[in-house]
Amino acid sequence: MAERVEQRLEDRVPELEQLERVGLFTRRETRAVLRKASALEYKIQRRALRKEDFINYIQYEINLLELIKKRRARIGYSFKKDEIENSILHRVHGLFNRATGKWKEDVQLWLSHVAFCKQWNSKHQLSKVFSTMLAIHSNKPALWIMAAKWEMETQLSSESARHLFLRALRFHPECPKLYQEYFRMELMHAEKQRKEKKEFEQAKMDLGEFNYSEEILNGEMARIIYRDAAQKIKGVEFHLAVLSIAKLFDFTQDLQKEILESLQTKYADDPLTWDYMARRELELGSLQSAEHTTKQMKVSEMTQREERCCAVFEEAVRAVPTEDMWKSYITFCLERCKRKTNSEELKQKRLQRTLSVFNKAHESSLMPEALYKQWLQLLLESSLFEKATEVAEAATKRFSLSVETWQMRLQVLIQLKSDSVTQCFEEAVKHMKSKGTLPLWTLWVEWSEGTNSKEDTDALYQRSLRATTPAESVTMKEMYLDWTYRIGGYKKVKRVFTSLCENRPFSLDFFRKMIQIEKEQESCKMLHLREYYERALREFGSTDSDLWLDYIKEELSHPQGKPENCGTIHWRAMKMLQGDLVEDFISKYTLLQTGHL
Repeated sequence: MAERVEQRLEDRVPELEQLERVGLFTRRETRAVLRKASALEYKIQRRALRKEDFINYIQYEINLLELIKKRRARIGYSFKKDEIENSILHRVHGLFNRATGKWKEDVQLWLSHVAFCKQWNSKHQLSKVFSTMLAIHSNKPALWIMAAKWEMETQLSSESARHLFLRALRFHPECPKLYQEYFRMELMHAEKQRKEKKEFEQAKMDLGEFNYSEEILNGEMARIIYRDAAQKIKGVEFHLAVLSIAKLFDFTQDLQKEILESLQTKYADDPLTWDYMARRELELGSLQSAEHTTKQMKVSEMTQREERCCAVFEEAVRAVPTEDMWKSYITFCLERCKRKTNSEELKQKRLQRTLSVFNKAHESSLMPEALYKQWLQLLLESSLFEKATEVAEAATKRFSLSVETWQMRLQVLIQLKSDSVTQCFEEAVKHMKSKGTLPLWTLWVEWSEGTNSKEDTDALYQRSLRATTPAESVTMKEMYLDWTYRIGGYKKVKRVFTSLCENRPFSLDFFRKMIQIEKEQESCKMLHLREYYERALREFGSTDSDLWLDYIKEELSHPQGKPENCGTIHWRAMKMLQGDLVEDFISKYTLLQTGHL
């Protein structure tokens, strides 16, 4: 091992001598590099190899390369790169090869090597890295796509890219993303050839020696890929994805038409198809000259386009009367409604159209629950308060077991300062029974705090503790304690705390809140703090080491504290805490004793 390390260090000497000779590094710096390299070499020559050691070594060499680059720029010296940089690059590739050979499954390691090759323009090496990586990770389509893109965009080799895509599809014959990127690549290749041909024609050069196939120029390869994929991959999403790619190229009108026809034939009942067909109306350009259009003409044209979209959506909800279809229609209307416009007329038309579509969807009983919230928001923003109240009530009739819907209705009534808030709360908890009603009870007591008398709110808090599930009552106890202190002061909160302690379960925050309240008092009594800590430890002593430490700190720092109790508390903690918490407690207790906590 020592001989191997010595040999590798000797191999470094020429490059270090060159660095020193040309003035990029000083003698002291080259010695420091040699010492560091020696330490790193020994780590990667051990029997039990660690990935971190290779990563650290590689990172050190990359940092060295970056430093040399900066030094060269500073002194304006650009010679001897073969003897210096190339030597280091060769070593880094060797380290990467050893690491990826040892930890083949680590994709991130492979990708780091790829990134390094790209950064330092090691094209020949990168080709080898991709080849080896794909042989091992052939099950990852994203890696095939990355390799093919590099061949196409950097190596400018459409043939190699095509070959990689075809190999990838043998492993992943039903991968939509692979087909999409292969489809894109063939269109990019066609576009490149079209540009080349045009440039040759403009230069009036003889095209005899160049073989430009009309089929390739017109994107026929992409059409073949699409047809092949369409037989294997089901679903609208794929068709829409390739259509959006085809639209990026100005010579694909026929191909777009074919994809669109296939979409309408195979997926006539899919909301996504209708959504696309409707939104397509927005893209259909104006026949008028852009130079002579007035502001009013533009508004008129946009109104017409949106109306055409809505006509398609209207046909869609008749042909495919589903929640998803109505959702697409409403989403479109909301998007248009939120778009900024200086035209008040267009703004109003969009608003009226959106409210009308919401109403139709509701009347058809096909509006998804989540959209009622957006409808109500729009009604409130438009000051249509009476309609908002009606809609909120209708929503709770349709989704009577949904806490979110009841919450939404109650928030509307609270916002409008309605007289029927209490009645609605009663109705909600009656429908919902007890499970999952915590959001309703928290909303109710928060509203009551600002509206009702102290007595009514107190009674409501006590009622909520009986009405919620034990797990949910924990939150209500915290809220009750906090409210009582704010409204009734220390004596009242102490009585409430004692009363609440009669019924489990509790949260740690419940006890910590009471401890904090006690500490805020001018005459803070250690006797009371002990009581609260002891109560808390009965519940959480086995699962919270910080609670024990805080108790010890209190005994040490409080004027009425008894430091002699700390030993007993420590002994109890060691007995009660579970698993790793004991070690956690010991380390923190040690820090506390040394004054570092």
